[in-house]
This record gives sequence, C-alpha cells and structure tokens, in this order.
Amino acid sequence: MKVIAIDEQLRVIYEDNVHFDKDLPEFKTQGGVYIHSDRLTVTSPVLMWVKALDMILEKMKSSGFNFSQVRALSGAGQQHGSVYWKKGSIQILKNASSELPLHQSLKGCFSVSDSPIWMDSSTTSQCRELEKAVGGAQHLASVTGSRAYERFTGNQIAKIYNQNPEAYRQTERISLVSSFAASLFLGTYAPIDYSDGSGMNLLQIWEKAWSKSCLDACAPGLEERLGCPVPSHSVLGPISPYYSQRYGFSPDCKVVAFTGDNPASLAGMRLQEGDIAISLGTSDTLFLWIQEPTPALEGHILCNPVDSQTYMALLCFKNGSLMREKIRDDCASGSWDEFSKALSSTVAGNSGNLGFYFDVMEITPEAVGVHRFNRDNQKVSRFPKEVEIRALIEGQFMAKRIHAEKLGYKV
Repeated sequence: MKVIAIDEQLRVIYEDNVHFDKDLPEFKTQGGVYIHSDRLTVTSPVLMWVKALDMILEKMKSSGFNFSQVRALSGAGQQHGSVYWKKGSIQILKNASSELPLHQSLKGCFSVSDSPIWMDSSTTSQCRELEKAVGGAQHLASVTGSRAYERFTGNQIAKIYNQNPEAYRQTERISLVSSFAASLFLGTYAPIDYSDGSGMNLLQIWEKAWSKSCLDACAPGLEERLGCPVPSHSVLGPISPYYSQRYGFSPDCKVVAFTGDNPASLAGMRLQEGDIAISLGTSDTLFLWIQEPTPALEGHILCNPVDSQTYMALLCFKNGSLMREKIRDDCASGSWDEFSKALSSTVAGNSGNLGFYFDVMEITPEAVGVHRFNRDNQKVSRFPKEVEIRALIEGQFMAKRIHAEKLGYKV
C-alpha cells in the first residue's frame, strides 16, 4: 500500500509505503497473497488491507504530516478484487470510534474474510456458464467490454454464491478493492466507478448500467449488493469524522471516487485521445484512449476514467520482459548494450524476417512456442543473432499494433 501527497503544482510533498509481507507478518502472506493448494485460488485477507491503512496513516502522523491541509483524496486499487461486507456493517463503519484503529472496529464486518483477487483463476466453470447465459463470448464482450475472464468479479461472485451460499446471504454490499478503500475514508459504502466497474463482466459499457442478464447469471439479489455505479471523477462526499478526530483532517476534505490501477495509469500518464502507452514489464501491457471501440474476444474495453463518454482499451501480453531477457542472454551475452547495438545494426523490417516468441502460453493470442519465418514466408529453425534480436522486438510491437487495431484503434 502506497501513499503520495502532491501540491497544486503536482510536486511530491510526501510519499511512503507499507509492505504487506514484511510490515504485517502476522497475516503470513507471500507477495501480499495466499496461493491455495489448488494453485488456482488466490486471495488476500481483507483485514490486512485495513490494518495497512491504519499503519500508513500512523506513519504519516508520527512524521509530522499536516493532514489539515489535505483538500481532497482519491486512490487506485488492484482491479478485479472484491470485498464482502456483512449485514449491519454500514452502522459499524459510520460509527467507528476514533479512539481505536479501524481494523479493530471492522474485524467482524466481512462475510468473506479472504478476498478473491486478480491472480485468481479458479472460476472457469462460472465463466462458461456466464457466456452461455448471455449468448456467447462475443456477445458478452460486446455488452461488458470483455469475454468472461476467471479473475473478473462477476465470476468470482458466482463462485462464492455457488460454494458458500450462506456467506453470500450474509452479505449486504460487495465492493471492488477500489470502492472498498474509498468506503473506509467515506465512512459509508462508496459506489463502484464506471472504469473499474468495467472489469467485472457485469457493467454495460455503453449504457453505464449493470446488465440484468449478467447479474442474473451470477447470483440473485446482486444489483442491490453492488449499488449504482458513478463516473470515475465523481466527488463522493466529505471525509468521515473519524479521520478529523483521529488524524486532524479538515472536515471539508473531499473524497473523490477511487478507480482501478489500470485506469489510474491512463489518468496519471495524462493520455489524450490517440495516445498509446506501453508498459514493458514481466507482462507487457498496452493501453490507449479510444473513441469508437470494437470489443473483441482478446483484450478489454473499459470506460475511460477521465472522460466518461470515451473508452480505454487494454491488452495484456504475457511474454514480455522475461522473453526479451532470454533472447538477450542467448544472443547478446546477457548485455543490454550488446542487445541494443545488434538491434541498431539491422534495418527496419528486418529484410522480411519475422518471428513470434511465446515462451509460455500467450494471452493475446492463445499460442505457444517460437516461430520464425524468412522473407519467402518459409518457416526456419534459426536466425543469425542480430536478426533474432530485431525479429523479437519487431514481432512484439507489430502484435501490439495489430491487436490494438482489432479493438478499434486507428493509427
């Protein structure tokens, strides 16, 4: 959990973080999560998140941070995670005593103590059922922006309803991680924003309203448990008195809707229409501002957090930096300098030589293996080292462009 305070010139005034494994060892997480014995189920303890918030605010307080100067706050949460509030929790949240840290007041408030998160892939059967219920994967994508994905919240809710109907019956509100964190500051349930809400397989991205057929396919009585979605830049209200009393926040401090981490990246990088951003990580992520999206079976269309009338497209490629490092080690003695020199020594277009490099099963498209083609479009087993390096880089970027164009991006 990270905090950053900025002034009106966007200068950083303060930053700090809490590391879940190291700073909260009592929860015994690894990488902030529990990976269950089936290797598919991945969860995080809700109270760890609450305790991390207590801890980060106490750190700020002891460093002398002046909370009374904060005019507004907002946040970003990992997408697709969900939190289940037990019946009666809203009263406890509203009336939390400023004498106590929040995690002590809220410890009995969750009907599901370990939240399913974005790494979870245990809901394949729920995904198939959802697609079947609404008329197929492409139809679901056309309505909600994505075909059914295991980590998406609708399918996670369906699994909880199927496997633990009593916990579902005890639940009065379901939050995303983002709206959950906003709720802690607001002292009441915060609505889900359009942008993060479009990563649930439940929101109609054109109408900005829940899809009745998707809700019905996942669990009964779901609409009242989700509340009404709102634009991502909505001012939700003033901060809860708890924070004024405990930390000295001004009662006028505004809480702005929280959103997902991917939409927040688009907002934080100040992307404009026609811009494209690529994050080169373990997985490569491509996101772009888009006017007229065409949702497809690959990739995601989300509501744009900055402008509710437009959209953002998101594509994820699993074979990212690890694949580049592998070719660097094989073809450039493990040196990025040598890798760059080899890349510069070859011409754009690589004289017609083309390669596809999927060390592990790719997400976009679903394919695996290394495939090389020469200028005559014949499959070959190897390239010279410098040709290999350019084939990798060009192949990765051409794939990004092709799939972006399929989602409606116009170069």
